[in-house]
Amino acid sequence: MSKALARVSRADSCSGCGLCAALAPQAITMAMQPPGYLRPQQHAPISAQTDTAIADACPGLIVDPTPAAPVEDALWGPAIEVATGYATDDTLRYRASSGGAISALLIHAMDSGLVDFVVQTGADPAHPLANETRATTDAAEVADAAGSRYTASAPLERIEEWLARPGRFAFVGKPCDVAALRARARTDPRVAEKVPLMLAFFCAGIPSAAGTRRILKRLGVEENDVATFRYRGDGWPGYATATRQDGSSERMSYADSWGQILSKEVQFRCKICPDAVGGHADIAAADAWYGDERGYPSFEEQEGRSLIMARTPAGAAILDAARMAGSIKTTPLAITEIIRMQPHQARRKRQLLARLAAMAAVGRPRPRFAGNHLAEAARGEPLPSQIKAFAGLVRRFLQGRA
Repeated sequence: MSKALARVSRADSCSGCGLCAALAPQAITMAMQPPGYLRPQQHAPISAQTDTAIADACPGLIVDPTPAAPVEDALWGPAIEVATGYATDDTLRYRASSGGAISALLIHAMDSGLVDFVVQTGADPAHPLANETRATTDAAEVADAAGSRYTASAPLERIEEWLARPGRFAFVGKPCDVAALRARARTDPRVAEKVPLMLAFFCAGIPSAAGTRRILKRLGVEENDVATFRYRGDGWPGYATATRQDGSSERMSYADSWGQILSKEVQFRCKICPDAVGGHADIAAADAWYGDERGYPSFEEQEGRSLIMARTPAGAAILDAARMAGSIKTTPLAITEIIRMQPHQARRKRQLLARLAAMAAVGRPRPRFAGNHLAEAARGEPLPSQIKAFAGLVRRFLQGRA
C-alpha cells in the first residue's frame, strides 16, 4: 500500500478530496465506505515518485501555511477585503444557500472571459442524494449547481481531465480541496496557468451519507422514491427538501436537518481541520448569519446574505470587477465581526491544538499543520475548554467512537 495512504488511514485523516486518485488513476479509485464517506481504494502498486507527490499535497497529511495578505487573522485567515453581500440577480440569490456570492462571481468570471468554464459540485442527476463534480459553461448551469451539498464529494478526482481540457477554469471546492490544489501547484505549473480563480466556502464538515438517509426517514420519504434532494437553498437558510417521483415533497428546517442530524455525522478529518474557512482560496464565502438576542446565529428565513473574504490579489480583482459590473452588491465588514456570524468556526480553530494533542496521546499520526496560527488561536480559548476538548477526544478514541 502507498506509504502516504497508509499514514492517512492510521490517522483516519482522509478528507475524501480525490487528489490521490487523480495522481494514480490506474492504481487508486475513490469509493464509498460506511457510514458513507468517499475513501481511496488502492488496487495496484504506485511508484515512489507518485507516492511522494501524494504525500506533498494530501490534506490528510499536510496543509501548508496560507498565502500572505495585508491582514493575517489567526481565526479567519488572510484578507485583503472583508464584506457582506449578495448576488443582484434575485433568482440566483434565492436559489443559493446564502446570498449567492460564489455563483455570481463564477458567472461574472465566465462572462468577462477570465475563465472558459467552472469546475464545481452539484447534485448527481442519476443519484439525487449524491454529488457530481462537473464542468459548467454558462450561467444556467452555475445556477443549477447553486446550494450547499452536505454529503461526500471528491472534486479533485478528475482534476487531470480538467487540466487537459482547452481553456482556463475556475475551481470551487471545500477548503481542503483548495488547499490540496494549491499544494499541487508547487510541482505542477499547469495549475497556475489553467486555474486563475479558486473559490471556497466556510465548511462545517462533511456528513456521512447515513445522515442524509436519517433525514429521509424523519421525513417519511423512501430513498428509491426520491427524484431530487436539496440540502438548502430556495431561501436563506432554506430547507432540506426531498421531492418524490410524483412531484410531492417533504421538507425540514436547516436548524433540524443540520443542527439535529447532519452535524452529528461529520467525518473525523473535519474535526481537526486547520483551515475550515478557505484560507487558500482567492475568495472564501460563508453564511453571514444575523445574531439573535443571545449573540448566536439566527436561522429564521430571510433574504440571503453572504460573508465574502477576498484573500489574494486575484480574488480582490474579481470581486471588484463583479461589483463594478453590477453582478454583486457588498457592504464592508470589520474582520472582528465575523465571530458573531460564525462562532462555531472560531471555537473549532481555538480547540484544534488540544485535539491534535489528543491524537498524539493515543499514538495516532498527526497531519502537519505548521504555520496555520494554531497556537495563536488556542490562546483565545479558556483553559477549561481546552482540557475538555482534549479529554473528550481521548475518551472517544479509547471507546472507539472518534
